[in-house]
Amino acid sequence: MAEETADDYLKVIVFQLKEEEYAMEVDYIQSIERMQSVTRIPGVESYIIGVMNLRGIITPVIDLRKRFNIERFEYDDATRILVLNKDDNEIGFIVDGANDVMDIPVSEIEPTPEVVGGVAEEYLRGVVKLEDRLFTLLHLDKILNKSEEKKTGA
Repeated sequence: MAEETADDYLKVIVFQLKEEEYAMEVDYIQSIERMQSVTRIPGVESYIIGVMNLRGIITPVIDLRKRFNIERFEYDDATRILVLNKDDNEIGFIVDGANDVMDIPVSEIEPTPEVVGGVAEEYLRGVVKLEDRLFTLLHLDKILNKSEEKKTGA
């Protein structure tokens, strides 16, 4: 049997939207912040709720529930902002909660089924089943397509 290497695993952060668990590669995550004041910006997509000042850097903030057309939810103590760095730009994603950082075997990533909890298939990279958990791996480049990166200033 071949020896497993780091390339056989993908390190992800698992987070929650509604009752579903999602995952994103941890390489993009700069920090996980508590919900904070966000300044609204007129004339942007409805899921871009505004910008925040994070350690002196103005960071656009996207509500992933709005982005995926998942029903609205009042922010609470568990709400987090995942701050990502993509192409040297910071972007914040609001999620219901950030659960775990874990290594998933690349061999356990399965193709996305055609219907997955209302989130458009184009945003999904695959589905992972580990023990008694099932979560969806997001495709960051699709969530932030180029035209939207320009609108957020990212």
